Amino acid sequence: MGCWKQEKSNTWTFPTLILCLYGFFYMMKPSEPFLTPYLTGPDKNLTTDEVLNYVQVLWDFQAPSHSSAVYNGAVEALATFLGSVTSMAVGYVKVNWDLSGELVLGIFSAMDAGSLFLMYFTGNIWACYAGYLAFKACYMLLITVATFQIAVNLSMERYALMFGFNTFVALVIQTILTVIVVDSRGLGLDISTQFLIYGSYFAVIAGIFLIRSTYTIISIKCSNTSAAGESTGH
Repeated sequence: MGCWKQEKSNTWTFPTLILCLYGFFYMMKPSEPFLTPYLTGPDKNLTTDEVLNYVQVLWDFQAPSHSSAVYNGAVEALATFLGSVTSMAVGYVKVNWDLSGELVLGIFSAMDAGSLFLMYFTGNIWACYAGYLAFKACYMLLITVATFQIAVNLSMERYALMFGFNTFVALVIQTILTVIVVDSRGLGLDISTQFLIYGSYFAVIAGIFLIRSTYTIISIKCSNTSAAGESTGH
């Protein structure tokens, strides 16, 4: 029995099933529709336009649901599916992540920035849908690669600490960005301009990754050239 359990846990199907169940129960929020009426209203600090995702507010701005045919739910579902596919596809790509990992992060961060800029500059809802699909697919791949890059350089005992700390820092940055960009106590920008800020944010991240990857690639190639010259000299 012990050998059977060990063999089962070593296959890819068992951990994949566990991760899928975790994702399902994490995303399922059966109480949310019932809590919404108690959290919104004239005597509360939240409105219905706000419990919504920012991109849905942008979609409603470009194509109001009361006067246009919208496919927000279908686009959200398709975006989640594409994100899952791209995340799974990473495992089948043969790349020297030590050499090219940061370059990949820079490229997909730049693609995310381009997608957000597209959603800002376009007035066409279908182009906005396409930009969101591209953003979600690239973002999920970006997160997968970044998580992998962190995990390979850590022992398993440190996973909880590092990923918990990363989540905390991400929430702090998101809160600061929301207070500055969205909140009325900050800039209080309109929904369209917000996406210009978000695109610029990803563009800065892309620049950092690309500069770092260029430095890494040059350093590795220079060290390989020096090692080859020393071996030839001997």
